[in-house]
Amino acid sequence: MVELALMDETFLRIFGLARSYLDTRENEEHTRLACEFASRLLHEEGGDPNVVLPATILHDVGWKRIPEELQITAFGPGRRDKALNRVHEQEGVRIAADILTTVMYPAHLIEEIVEIVSGHDSMPKALSLNDAIVKDSDKLWRYTEHGVSLGMQRFAMTRARYLKRLRTKLRVWFLTGAAKRIAKAELQLREQAPESGK
Repeated sequence: MVELALMDETFLRIFGLARSYLDTRENEEHTRLACEFASRLLHEEGGDPNVVLPATILHDVGWKRIPEELQITAFGPGRRDKALNRVHEQEGVRIAADILTTVMYPAHLIEEIVEIVSGHDSMPKALSLNDAIVKDSDKLWRYTEHGVSLGMQRFAMTRARYLKRLRTKLRVWFLTGAAKRIAKAELQLREQAPESGK
């Protein structure tokens, strides 16, 4: 996986400006891991890193505008307040546009990036390969140890039950072949962990 520190300096500036919006929901670590997956998917599937990487960095900045006590109602199994979930996308568009304008990012790329941010959760179908990679990178995080541990805590599930849910979703969440392969491999690692029987 490509470390965020190895990315282009502009992406690091974008990430630096985004950090103050990522200090909720453990979004900074989520974003770092999503960026690593995005780099892998770009390598395997193609796509434009100048769109995918900023969109991945910025996709969840809008959660900062939602009170922390309400955030859990907007995502996850059986809890999804779709209207509130849309708020994080809409606020994310505003924040992303401001950050990208601040770093003088090309206007035509800003337009595509904010369009991806605006529907990264609410639109299951992808508008483009770039959008598919962002959506898949976001969901691949759920298959990491960080994602599994946080999901168990958030949704009060045993590890076995949470991993079973992830296995069921393998067929429906992912849009690219590479993401499906990566998710399956990550899930196998989680299932092989000693604590998987808990």
